[in-house]
Amino acid sequence: MLEVIVLAVALSMDAFAVSIGLGSKGNTRGLGLKAGLYFGIFQALMPFIGYLGGKGVLGWVEDYAHWIAFGLLALIGGKMLYEGLKGDLEEEIEALTHKTMLLLAIATSIDAMAAGFSLNLLDINAYLACLIIGVTTFAFSWAGVRIGEKSGTWLESKAEVFGGVVLILIGIKMLVM
Repeated sequence: MLEVIVLAVALSMDAFAVSIGLGSKGNTRGLGLKAGLYFGIFQALMPFIGYLGGKGVLGWVEDYAHWIAFGLLALIGGKMLYEGLKGDLEEEIEALTHKTMLLLAIATSIDAMAAGFSLNLLDINAYLACLIIGVTTFAFSWAGVRIGEKSGTWLESKAEVFGGVVLILIGIKMLVM
């Protein structure tokens, strides 16, 4: 279960970083709840889709599944590291419409779909894991808006780097399991 919590925290760092940026733009009335719901729901849904896809092909690739999971997590983690070190996490957002929030939610959760494949390799309930990921992302997104509101964007890239490192470490752990 600890692996799921660590995975949830790592996957939520994209949404956390974007939420900090959103909060730093001001006009945050209701934004914490809005960001939490959009990011939390999509961050829970995408790993479940990845889990179902992985479950379908697991029989074919069972002998190599740990390598595939490592590769996916290393790619996702590497992408997060790159984005965090690059420092330019998102473009200027003009208006926070529902369409904008939907696009941000999809963009921050696509990586979680690939990570969902690794749920097949853990001895856990996938439904519970996706719920934990969603609730964790909700909490980090809400907190990100509040932090961005108070401190600006200086934490954005640090959250991305942290999430990337954790995902790579989880991938390495899957190789040695």
